Amino acid sequence: MNETYSQMKTHLLPVSLEDWLVILKKATRDRPQFSIEQGSIHIGQVFAKFLGVPLDEDEYYNKLYDLIHTEQTGLVLISEDTLDKTIDNQQFQSIQKVLNINREQNLSINRFVAFLDGEQLLLKSKIPSLHRKTREAMIAVLQQFSMLEPEGLRSQELRRVLVDLIKWTFNHLDEGWNKVNPEQSMPKFLWYGRTKKSHHYFLYYLLQLGCDIIAFSPSGEDMMFDINSEGNRPFVYNYPENKQPEPFPTEKSRRTATVAYRASKEIESILNHEGSGLYKPWQLREYTPISVTLKTTYDELFILIKEPSMVRPNFELNHGQVKIPAIFAKVQGVSKNRKEYWDRLQTISQYEHSLLIQRFPFTNNVNNDFRFHYRNALGKDGLLDPQKMVSAHYWKYQHLPTGLQNGIATAIRNICARPYIKPAHHEDIEEIKTYLFTQGMQIPASILQLLQKFDYSQDVPKLVLYNNELNGTMTRTDAALLLLLNQFGIDIVLYNPSGHNDLENFIDEGLYDIHWLEDVVFEQEFKEPSLLNRVKGLFKNLRGD
Repeated sequence: MNETYSQMKTHLLPVSLEDWLVILKKATRDRPQFSIEQGSIHIGQVFAKFLGVPLDEDEYYNKLYDLIHTEQTGLVLISEDTLDKTIDNQQFQSIQKVLNINREQNLSINRFVAFLDGEQLLLKSKIPSLHRKTREAMIAVLQQFSMLEPEGLRSQELRRVLVDLIKWTFNHLDEGWNKVNPEQSMPKFLWYGRTKKSHHYFLYYLLQLGCDIIAFSPSGEDMMFDINSEGNRPFVYNYPENKQPEPFPTEKSRRTATVAYRASKEIESILNHEGSGLYKPWQLREYTPISVTLKTTYDELFILIKEPSMVRPNFELNHGQVKIPAIFAKVQGVSKNRKEYWDRLQTISQYEHSLLIQRFPFTNNVNNDFRFHYRNALGKDGLLDPQKMVSAHYWKYQHLPTGLQNGIATAIRNICARPYIKPAHHEDIEEIKTYLFTQGMQIPASILQLLQKFDYSQDVPKLVLYNNELNGTMTRTDAALLLLLNQFGIDIVLYNPSGHNDLENFIDEGLYDIHWLEDVVFEQEFKEPSLLNRVKGLFKNLRGD
């Protein structure tokens, strides 16, 4: 090995879908841009990102398996599941020591890295260029951190990122770093799956060290900062679909797609691509619904409520979420034109995906103590974690399709993150959140059936409530369920002929529209549609009107 150089400079290579693997397998000296001159070694570096999954998922995961196990690529698998999270206690104390010095002296980045080096927190190598590269790479990472984080090196995030960076570096690079021959090969890593902030900085550090990085993100989420080296950017390939990451394959699939199957999936992908406006039945069943509550006039309500969600304003698909424009309105009083009033009410209550509620309360109060379950379901961000909820023993919805379970759990998380229900009996914010969490676990069977019929791009299920105060009184548990259904994207229209408060007693004003009509009528019985109107409604539903 020629050791006449003391510095290493890396250059991102402009690779393509056809040649990235070929170049990755080449020795450093055989790659483009390799040279040794004026005391520096120049090496070409492969950095490629593959976002989403192809139409044939089995082939995709078989390829991942091959890249690690059979292709002789030299790639080492790293992911949230495979990263070694152990740290030597002496290292942890040394990191804390440097952070304390920084807090007292407000160190420059160069001095900060010098202290890290002095505490033996950087990799060592007998090769001068590699020894120097570890310092340069850490400086680059801290510069990036200082630029992206609002408080720079005084950010509260620095400790966590630095601890993760150092422990992963020593756990995954230390053993072989002193054996690296930059003329032959630099370490190569395959990142798989989702990333968090520390992962971003770790991958960036590996790149700055000169390592090759091949990253796969089935969900389609980009996994790190781009680096721009002399005008070259990483190679990025976008597959046509985004899916939740499966566990990294431990064996190859025995299923192989036929030519006809692949052609069929490709045509389907083109017709049903996000944003195309064409959706096959249940295409979005694995998406997570997020509602966008529409603000409408009284007349506009009856125009929009019969439209499928995909033609309503602000319908949108994005990264596995579907934004559903939903109606949440209360109609106070009765219009002078009684025929129009009853025609409209009866029409929306007779839609195929409508449920009419005339008795209150229509939910049950729960006396179980869910405080422990609520606290255990919280994630690191302080919000409810949908995955923890759906895997818990108290989760009552295991029989539902997985996508629907995730949608319900996400809706519960969202109403607890920003609780719009009014406090009762001097409740604090955590008690309110626990209350909403508890009620979210008690969705009535009739409502669950309504949710199961919801094909997110098509007809929006409707809950029509008629409260004439003859058949009971609306309760706080009713209001909590309405909040959940609104968050899920269900249309809700509440009629109160007397114009009295009901929803207002429990839910913050401004979350729903209120339409005042000309007359107020007390103890107004619900007027059932005539037989003729019922037959007309049946035929309309059969025709899809």
